[in-house]
Amino acid sequence: MIAAAVADFRERVRRPAYLLMLISAIGLGLLAVPAVDAHWSVLVIGGFRGRYTSGYVGMVTALTSALWLTLVGFYLVRDAVARDERTGVGQLIAASPMRTPAYLAAKLLSNVAVLVSMTAVLAGTALVLQLLRGESRVVDPVALLLPFGLVALPMLVVTGAVALLFEATPVLRGGLGNVLWVFVWMVGAIGGQSAHAPFGGLGLQPVNLPAGASQDVGLGLMYVDEPLKVFEWPGLRLSPEFLGGRAGLLLVALALALLPALWFHRFDRPARAGRAAPAAEPPARYAGLPRTAPRRGATFARLLAGEARILVAGAPPWWWLGAGALGLAGLALPRGAVLAFAWVWPLLLWSRLGTQPALSGTAAILGAYPAPRRRRLAEFGAGVLLAVAIGLGSAVRLAIGGDWRGLAGWAAGALFIPALALLLGTLTGAPRVFQAVYTLLWYLMINDTDALDYMGILRGGPGAAFWAGAALVFVAGSLSWAAMREARR
Repeated sequence: MIAAAVADFRERVRRPAYLLMLISAIGLGLLAVPAVDAHWSVLVIGGFRGRYTSGYVGMVTALTSALWLTLVGFYLVRDAVARDERTGVGQLIAASPMRTPAYLAAKLLSNVAVLVSMTAVLAGTALVLQLLRGESRVVDPVALLLPFGLVALPMLVVTGAVALLFEATPVLRGGLGNVLWVFVWMVGAIGGQSAHAPFGGLGLQPVNLPAGASQDVGLGLMYVDEPLKVFEWPGLRLSPEFLGGRAGLLLVALALALLPALWFHRFDRPARAGRAAPAAEPPARYAGLPRTAPRRGATFARLLAGEARILVAGAPPWWWLGAGALGLAGLALPRGAVLAFAWVWPLLLWSRLGTQPALSGTAAILGAYPAPRRRRLAEFGAGVLLAVAIGLGSAVRLAIGGDWRGLAGWAAGALFIPALALLLGTLTGAPRVFQAVYTLLWYLMINDTDALDYMGILRGGPGAAFWAGAALVFVAGSLSWAAMREARR
């Protein structure tokens, strides 16, 4: 089991995405411990922050790790089981004597090792920042590292366990699980800030502040008008209740990770049913390509129609019924309420943009296609057509009412969403990045974050020109990245 976990961990750390996450961990440290006169903070307690001692710097960076790495770390580690199935390693595991609980435990250890390595980078960054900020140059290694062990580590273990649970559960292993985790994370991030949360929540504890100060706690990236007042951070109180809660959280995480052993059978389901495993099929033909090399008279419309068929392929009947209902509702109801839900309904379909060659195994075939830019533009156009089709009712209502500003915002949103999907899909080759990013973006927008109003609903954001320009930049970036990647082959 340990050997399998170590081998899996080594395979993961060789990926470019892992290096990117280590760099982002350094960025998180810079946000968690800003300059003493900065106008932002990630932890505000009654208008105060702690003096930058080892204890406080360790605590605030550990809380930042528990808050943000639980979100992005989920998507970083949740491909472990799918990768074994995709690469054929799963069939070897099915033929080995390794039991299902041991396999799941190895994957959990690997998940946790990846997340802990990122947290270790954050801890090193915290030490450097304590010395740079200069409020206290006395280094206490125990006070610095203890919050990472008692605050961050249990939350990261839970994240690794839930990622494994989602992967081993058929209903949750796809895009639905990716979207659901954003909402699970938000509930945990908000509810976990309470000192009375189950198992101690995120690990925040009440502290003694100067007389008259409240215990109101704000955790997250926040702007402050004036630099915060400073108090002396007392350090973690290692009470039996707190330690018991953290131990209980670890036990819950272990139970979640091993729970799939009840239904997950290590890729050997055909053998258990008394049937031979089906022979591997060759990659399906990429339906967006013509059967022969494109002739001079071949039209972009034909390619666009093929990409549109690919984009919506496999959508179940209930999805089409929901899309039709949202389109009709756009004609009868206020634009904002309907459009927000209409343009989250196709999220899982949009997440395919930019990822189809990698997922279908046709990347080598498409590399020989003589007009790659045209094909990618057609792919983007298919995403735009999907946005237009589902949001058409709202657009008609805007046009009838003469709301041309709203119609411009609608058009910019129809361009921006598929452009973002195409860019993230091209960069990562996986749909789960867009599924996570767009769900969070959508949630913040419907909660009145004007700066993220990419649909033009709130009327207080940057405006249609900004989002349309961002869409053009994203499409250009997708084309450039794809061209560089193909040139290296």
